[in-house]
Amino acid sequence: MIRITLPDGSLREYDQPLSVHEVAASIGAELASAAVAGRVDGVLVDCEHLIDADARVSIVTPREPDGLEILRRSCALMLAMAVKQLHPHAQLREGSELGDGFFYEFTSERPLSPTDLPGIEARMQALAATNHSIRRQPLPSLEKGLSLYRLGDTEYQSRGPHVPATKVLQAFALDHISGTLQQRIYGTCWSSHQELQYWQIPPKVVVVSMDDRQTAYAQAVTETLRQNGVRARADLRNEKVRYKIRQHSQSVPYLVVIGEKEQTGGFVSVRSRTGEDFGRMGVEAACQWLSQPEDGE
Repeated sequence: MIRITLPDGSLREYDQPLSVHEVAASIGAELASAAVAGRVDGVLVDCEHLIDADARVSIVTPREPDGLEILRRSCALMLAMAVKQLHPHAQLREGSELGDGFFYEFTSERPLSPTDLPGIEARMQALAATNHSIRRQPLPSLEKGLSLYRLGDTEYQSRGPHVPATKVLQAFALDHISGTLQQRIYGTCWSSHQELQYWQIPPKVVVVSMDDRQTAYAQAVTETLRQNGVRARADLRNEKVRYKIRQHSQSVPYLVVIGEKEQTGGFVSVRSRTGEDFGRMGVEAACQWLSQPEDGE
């Protein structure tokens, strides 16, 4: 007898080992349909993970941060599949979730351009509709905590968990491609089209990171701004900071710039789209200042 303790403290007993998805299905069809992963004794696992001993289990859906992160990570795999189908010459490198979205990096003899993105996005939408399964292969974990996942007829090295099938990947969009020989395609992914449309509304503030070392801090600052009612977005792309500032200065009222000094000191640097420098502020002070309504708001 296997005893499963659910988040509300209730106890369920099963006669034989069962998967996370089967636990979700025993609770309700709606929960099973929404499940993207499970948490077994505090550890995130794929839906197909087999539970063969007493455990505390919760079902992860896209409505929580971990679930949304899993959606974005799986979207990166679907992006890789779409690129490879449309451009067989491309050599896939790596991809992952990143901030509000995801990216995949590849090399190509013929560099892709922004005009290629609509076709790649359309192929991703077709792959989602076809509902391909994503399965972790029964092999030892690879280096850096990576596992081997199979999507379609290709295996990818990736950190898990991943969604069980592509049908849950519906609200996504590609928005940028960088590089020449070694390129990255970036996109965003959300749990619903309504959330995606809200994200696409021009923000009041863009948080710009200097390089990859500030990614986590920049995203944390962005989330804090949002919690304080500021429409904010983070630009975590591996582009030069001057390029990112110049691009956003055309349309965004305020920029929050984060480099090594800002991260170490726990503050941010704020400037306007016109180049006016408001200096360094603590995160909470910046939230309070930026949440003030502008003229016309």
